[in-house]
Amino acid sequence: MAHRISIQGYEGSFHQVAAQQFFGKDVTVIPCATFRDVVKIAANRKESEGGIMAIENSIAGSILPNYTLLQKSNLRVVGEVYLQIKQNLLVNRGVQLEDIREVHSHPMAILQCLDYLEKYNWKLVETEDTALSAKLLHQHKNRHAAAIASKLAADLFDMDVLAPSIHTMKNNYTRFLVLQRQDEAATEIAGANKASVTFATDHSRGSLAKVLTKIADAGINLSKLQSFPIPGSDWKYSFHADMEFDSIEQFHDVIKAIIPITEEVKVYGVYKKGITV
Repeated sequence: MAHRISIQGYEGSFHQVAAQQFFGKDVTVIPCATFRDVVKIAANRKESEGGIMAIENSIAGSILPNYTLLQKSNLRVVGEVYLQIKQNLLVNRGVQLEDIREVHSHPMAILQCLDYLEKYNWKLVETEDTALSAKLLHQHKNRHAAAIASKLAADLFDMDVLAPSIHTMKNNYTRFLVLQRQDEAATEIAGANKASVTFATDHSRGSLAKVLTKIADAGINLSKLQSFPIPGSDWKYSFHADMEFDSIEQFHDVIKAIIPITEEVKVYGVYKKGITV
């Protein structure tokens, strides 16, 4: 049976590309308007088997509200996907470059492609989603507009890729977390070499440095450290940490080492590190 996975955005979005990369081409995606809906549906056993949620981008940085959604959920991280974001100029079949009068897409996608777009005197129309822009152009059989979207959107909506990879920054990656319910996620994943953890200290002088020293002394690579204000506190923070390790025993040992010098430790998931391709 194909997995039912909640995603943010519409069919043809980069979230769907990430879902296919992790689960395979036969994955069934459940499009959601917001990341909050992604988490809500991923947590509902009757509606899905999990979700895919973007968590950071190599250019724009961390998506901080999504960390908060993860913290408040009952979901575990069971994997991750690093997806290179390739923006393409899509048109309906037979439309030529000289036919185009306007280009539709999400504001961020337009911004990513400005160096290419500024070569032409096209009207730039901002929309709520890249894939939705392609879908609407296809439905309306528009002969004088193009959309900026993924290659998957072109395949789904039977459109031509008039110009591939028109984005300016070629080294543009988004990291996605693969989420499943705690009661269904495997506690041990074969080949696991990465973990997502949150912890808080007593906020005394040097308390964070002591935790980081324990992590470093254990030979663990701290690939990410993100601070978050603790609601209701006076400038106190919790920390999200992504740890990379050689063996699961190495990770278990470092967790035991930092528990005595932290006020709270929560492991969101232990999983295999994603590959950047």
